Amino acid sequence: MAARKSGPRNKTIPSGVARYSRSQIYQKKALYKVKKATDKKTTPAAATTKTVQVKGAKNGGTRVVAVQNASKFYPVVDVPKPVANHKHAKAATLRASITPGTVLVLLAGPHRGKRVVFLKQLPSGLLLVTGPFKINGVPIKRVNQAYVLATSTKIDISKVNVDAKFTDAYFKVAEAAKPAGITEGAEKPKKVVADGRKADQKAVDAQLLPLVKGVPHLSAYLSTFFTLTKGQFPHALKF
Repeated sequence: MAARKSGPRNKTIPSGVARYSRSQIYQKKALYKVKKATDKKTTPAAATTKTVQVKGAKNGGTRVVAVQNASKFYPVVDVPKPVANHKHAKAATLRASITPGTVLVLLAGPHRGKRVVFLKQLPSGLLLVTGPFKINGVPIKRVNQAYVLATSTKIDISKVNVDAKFTDAYFKVAEAAKPAGITEGAEKPKKVVADGRKADQKAVDAQLLPLVKGVPHLSAYLSTFFTLTKGQFPHALKF
């Protein structure tokens, strides 16, 4: 009987790869039977009792008491403890298809179906858009990007000056005082737009309107509603 040639069990095949993988060698050597010796560091448990000196000849001299006294108050009903939440909401990342000047389609709200021009993203992650107001009646407003549809139509608004005052605080509305007494059947007060808002809208529209009119048929495109007719499917359309 020929003597067995000595050599490594896991030889390298011509392609430069080991014949057996790490898991196969682990099984062949039966390394799963070998128990790894680990030094577990045991931390001594904190003492729950302590010995105190007690005065008085008939009291024994010392007494073992609890380190922390138990609570004397117990609620009648178990009150759940709120879980600490250290997460902070961050501004949503802007979709790659939405850039300044992109024409968007609103999918929710009182202006749903209308097309608007995207101006910039606010610190809260909401989108600042406008119609312009003179074309389709959509004022400067905030929109969540989850409720818009980005189209391939874009306008170059690099020269449009979007005022820095358009922030989330700009759109906050002060709570109106609730009327006292019974108000059933009473007419609701009409919403009045501040003069400052009207001036800001006119300033933005004055910059956007020449850009819109410079593109053929864009004014008519922005003024029409987005609709789907029979046989049209959103996934098959190019917006």
